[in-house]
Amino acid sequence: MSKPPVVATLAWKHELVFEAVTGDNAIIVDSGSQEGASPMQTLAISIAGCMSMDVAHILKKGRHVFRALRCELVAERAPSHPHRFTDVAIVFVVEGSVPHDAVARAIQLSRDTYCSVWHSMRHDIAFTTSFQVVP
Repeated sequence: MSKPPVVATLAWKHELVFEAVTGDNAIIVDSGSQEGASPMQTLAISIAGCMSMDVAHILKKGRHVFRALRCELVAERAPSHPHRFTDVAIVFVVEGSVPHDAVARAIQLSRDTYCSVWHSMRHDIAFTTSFQVVP
């Protein structure tokens, strides 16, 4: 079954600040990161969010109980225009009695198969993941 297209509308507010609306949701996008996240920050949130949701879903589907899941992303940017991401590193911290191999498998499945945000980006970006399980 195919997914419907994603539709977003941005309306200029002032300076380089826009209101972005998609579906019933709205956020402020601000080039200067004062009134809202910048476009690159929203992209980082999108990558981390997509993979975090995949990992949580896969762990739950495998009946692994966790009490917390945190994702920390650091994305390095090119020094010259267009200042694109060149390296993305993500660390997942899973709290609970979850086997290490289950977390590693969930991350790998997200990266290789399920994360539509990652698969929508250029594939010459260095991308590393790691994780900790805190009992």
